Amino acid sequence: MQRFRVEPVVRRKTQAYHESASTESERTKRAAPPPRVRERPGRTFLRTVGDVFVSVTRRSALALAASLALALRPGLSERALASALAASEDHWGSPEPFRPALVRERAQALAAAPYAPPVETLPESLAGLDYDQYRDIRFRPESAIWAGTPSPFQLQAFHLGFGYREPVALNVVEGGAARRLIFDPAMFSYGPLVENPPSVIEDLGFSGFRIHARVNSEDYLDEFAVFQGASYFRAVARGQVYGLSARGLAIATAEPTGEEFPTFREFWIETPADDADTIVVHALLDSPSTTGAYRFGLRPGASTVTEVEAVLYPRVDVATVGIAPLTSMFYFAGHDRVGIDDFRGAVHDSEGLLMWNGEGEWLWRPILNPDTLQISSFLDSKPHGFGLMQRERDFRVYQDLEADYHRRPSLWVEPIGDWGAGAVTLVEIPTDAEVHDNIVAFWRPRMPLAAGVPLRLAYRLHWRGEPPVEHGLAKVRRTLVGLSEVGRPQRERDKRVFVIDFAGEGLVELGAAPITTQASASAGLLSPPVVKIEPEVGGVRVSLELDPQGAAVSELRCALVRDGAVVSETWLYRWLSA
Repeated sequence: MQRFRVEPVVRRKTQAYHESASTESERTKRAAPPPRVRERPGRTFLRTVGDVFVSVTRRSALALAASLALALRPGLSERALASALAASEDHWGSPEPFRPALVRERAQALAAAPYAPPVETLPESLAGLDYDQYRDIRFRPESAIWAGTPSPFQLQAFHLGFGYREPVALNVVEGGAARRLIFDPAMFSYGPLVENPPSVIEDLGFSGFRIHARVNSEDYLDEFAVFQGASYFRAVARGQVYGLSARGLAIATAEPTGEEFPTFREFWIETPADDADTIVVHALLDSPSTTGAYRFGLRPGASTVTEVEAVLYPRVDVATVGIAPLTSMFYFAGHDRVGIDDFRGAVHDSEGLLMWNGEGEWLWRPILNPDTLQISSFLDSKPHGFGLMQRERDFRVYQDLEADYHRRPSLWVEPIGDWGAGAVTLVEIPTDAEVHDNIVAFWRPRMPLAAGVPLRLAYRLHWRGEPPVEHGLAKVRRTLVGLSEVGRPQRERDKRVFVIDFAGEGLVELGAAPITTQASASAGLLSPPVVKIEPEVGGVRVSLELDPQGAAVSELRCALVRDGAVVSETWLYRWLSA
């Protein structure tokens, strides 16, 4: 039994898939010859230029005739053909009444029955795709839901295959009715790496979907949100690129028994009004331990906000639940790069955990890539918020022209209502490459989920640079760590030096009272802090020297104080011996 699970490579690699698919250039337009036709009972199969697979049932052939005739006129592109077929009734199931309570009723009924894992029916030709082959399958933008309408949003589905083998059902809601979107290969383009693409309409389902909106300009619909894989989803704000992810729920993360990954089985996406700034997504979650009904309200912009409402229906008692889980990557930075041989100065999607606890204290904990699994619990009651932050926005620190780490979003969780007692939990998993998500943060309630007792949750997710709340304190801008006792041979140096840069208005003022510190270490001997006002760092630099004195771990803490009051975030750090 595995002790813990490093998040799969799929998440990071599919970022490239999303970006390449959303920027696919239009093919050269050319005259389309008459299609070749093959007959099978109940279906007509067509193939046109460029390996565009088209399939319709007999009942819709007449309804599509006019559109096909127009699309196949000489001089029109295969894009027009795919667009015409996208409107086919073959792509939609029968209308069924829908109301938000229906998802809760489905989840509650599902929880009353034993867990049944989804049946994988994916053909081997798709299940066996490697990363490059999967990336060669792209959704056709002209087939997007609401394409060609005044809608401010468009929806594109993801193909099954590669690491995504469990089908997800997608439904579009309009006028109180939901219709299921049925898979059709005509929705996708299959590149030359895909040797045996599907060629018939089968209700295979999808692996997820992405949403486009006018985020960066008024004349282009940018991809800003993705739901794909288990209960993962992520988003970006204006000017950002994909980085960390959120999840619907985490269970038994880093536990010896192995992690359980709840999965969104079905989605219902409400058709937005033409003047809407928010798109609403409903989701049904299922796992061996619990089911859940979720409602997401996504509002893109300079700060993209996701409003989350959920009801969980536990099948069993769950003590190791993680509420509002965030998943990210930290490989190395200036405060943790032992053994790293890399031209870049930092590689991470997130560099620190920021918390605003129920006592009103703001805590900053730099993230680590440890040699062994680390789990930290920050006990709290009625938390105001927490998040994984990407504060460093200077490209010169990263020097990565492809990954754009300086443009990755931070993600802040804003609880709605009283979350009671529990702990913000940080999980740091060792990794030797940046392709693995190795950081998880979530809220763990003090009381376990009780079987048969629903739990209602509500919170906001803010995808942006900094939290939406200005605390007025000096912020931790940088942490640097290394050996102390400069001048001595490295093998003889045991003490560690921790350099913390604080920045904020009012720190450097003529005639102001001097700044001191509150600093402590749980183990070892901490020398008196050295405090310097440094214009070069835009504020105050504090240097701490720790003599471990044989300790294997020491929890460090430091805050700036002026006139007896804390005037900065409180810096926390877990030092681990090599």
